[in-house]
Amino acid sequence: MPGMFHTHRAGRLLTTLSCAFVAASVPLFPSGNAFASAGDPPADRAVAAPLPGGLGPCVPGNCPPGPYPPIDNGSIVFRDNAINVFAGGDFRVRGSAAEAEGRVVVLGDFDQDKADGAGGAYNVGEAGVGSRVAPPVGSDWLTTGGGITIGAGERLLAEQGVVRHAGAASGTITAQDVTEDPDAAAPYTALRGQLNAASQCYAHGEDGTRTPTGTAVHGGGETVFTGDGTSALQVFNVDFDLAGASGGQEGIRFLNIPDGATVLVNVLGTQRVVNTYSGGIDDATDPLNRLRERLLWNFPDATDVEIKGTGQFQGSVLIGQNASDTTVSVPGINGRFFTTGSLTHTSAKGGGGGQEFHNYPFVGDLPECGAEPTVTGTVEVAKKDAEGGKALSGAVFELWQETNGVPGVQTSGDSPDTQVGAPCTTDGQGECNRTVPLGTYYWVETKAPNGYALPSPASFGPLVVTAQNAGDGVKVTAKNKKKTPNDDTRGDLHVRKTDRTTGRPLAGAVFELWRETNGKDGLQTAGADPDTRRGQGCATDSQGRCDFTDQPLDSYYLRETAVPDGYRLPSPSVTGPYRLTKENAGKGVTVRLSNVRDDTGKKGSRS
Repeated sequence: MPGMFHTHRAGRLLTTLSCAFVAASVPLFPSGNAFASAGDPPADRAVAAPLPGGLGPCVPGNCPPGPYPPIDNGSIVFRDNAINVFAGGDFRVRGSAAEAEGRVVVLGDFDQDKADGAGGAYNVGEAGVGSRVAPPVGSDWLTTGGGITIGAGERLLAEQGVVRHAGAASGTITAQDVTEDPDAAAPYTALRGQLNAASQCYAHGEDGTRTPTGTAVHGGGETVFTGDGTSALQVFNVDFDLAGASGGQEGIRFLNIPDGATVLVNVLGTQRVVNTYSGGIDDATDPLNRLRERLLWNFPDATDVEIKGTGQFQGSVLIGQNASDTTVSVPGINGRFFTTGSLTHTSAKGGGGGQEFHNYPFVGDLPECGAEPTVTGTVEVAKKDAEGGKALSGAVFELWQETNGVPGVQTSGDSPDTQVGAPCTTDGQGECNRTVPLGTYYWVETKAPNGYALPSPASFGPLVVTAQNAGDGVKVTAKNKKKTPNDDTRGDLHVRKTDRTTGRPLAGAVFELWRETNGKDGLQTAGADPDTRRGQGCATDSQGRCDFTDQPLDSYYLRETAVPDGYRLPSPSVTGPYRLTKENAGKGVTVRLSNVRDDTGKKGSRS
């Protein structure tokens, strides 16, 4: 009976799924205890190279004949049996989060423990306000490969659907049926590997990072994506947070995108934040909304993702690292949300509640990803004490693939090599290893074990994986010396940016910090032996301030890469060297720089 919690075991019709990801993947359209045929999608929804597993488009149900309805609270007219939210790890409901519209599939546990006073209900399947395209009545609305835990005094609502769970369930669950099924998630387990492979393919392809067709320019309080105006697939690569100065909200804007084009945004890096006010509930007036059903945000390498702000985030999201943890606190996600890792749905600290996933399809045409098996081998680094040879745990390494044709590893600059996956921390045997395709690789140590200093240089390789040695793999030993007293001393470098004429602070100037590491005069950002970039770029705030904190004692250069609107980029744009010493580390080094106005009205000209 609806409104009651009850559990029983049921059989499950299983379909064998291939782990290979191909352009025409096996459709995965469960309905109740059987698989329903999706039929042919409407002509205006045909896809040539979709997401794997048949994910993305609407699955009958009763699909809308055209674009989905805008965000509203009208009557439910259409039904969509596709997965709208997929988590390869756990799904956690926290804070004041309210709803996940559409079908939800979780390979791990579903855990609901909202904040006190936030309202105890969380809806899956139907949402009070959304596209109002819900799963069919009586179909599976929530499926878990683990257990379900609902906090005391709270309710999980899937009122006209089935909640199917493999592990134990506790708490109040209101559904048409609550079924304990040890094979509940079996039809979906292959999706995790397929989505992981797809995410890597979309971003990195076969020859390194995929070539973009447009540019993404970060600055002036927004990120502007400018397409080439012609390509059916518009590709953008982003290697920075989509957030304003000091981490605040910024706008997201797309220009020169042809009608009907698919937009693929590869957000590169292991930790990424999106903090935006862009996206609204009115499709007629918000230009970002028109891209929604063909816009995919792909996070191929990130293990830590946060999507926050006050906007109705538009487009589908794919997060490809199984070890990832994603936190979503925007008012609405308007598109499919697929992560191979864990997902936390919550509300902003100190902000309002009612955060929702809204059910909107993805119908774009994505890059072809071949089905041929890939030959792989293991690359391993062993971390040891330089004197006694004992294994050292706690060292953090990044793995980089040689992709730019320049000997040695380049981790920054205009044409770096390609980072592979998330950083790895050495275990109790002092080892890190990865399974990778054939190619040339380097391990780069970014954090030494406690009590040890980083080696110089901190890169180890090349390690060449060939068809001949792939079975055995390749290995390198990296040794560390114990720290001296001076190794722990660190300091800060402070930038203060002003108008050269008036002296007033300037916000929006963007700087990179580079450490002198190659022993050559001046800054080298490319070539066989560049200096070393330190962290991400920094944009000056409203007080004209930008701070690079906790830097080792050494010599540094600043490179200015963007200027506030109406100002000229200095020529040269590099200043330094600035020396952090034991004597000045306490208060740091302050660099005062200024910009002149651009009387020609052309942003980015040089002075």
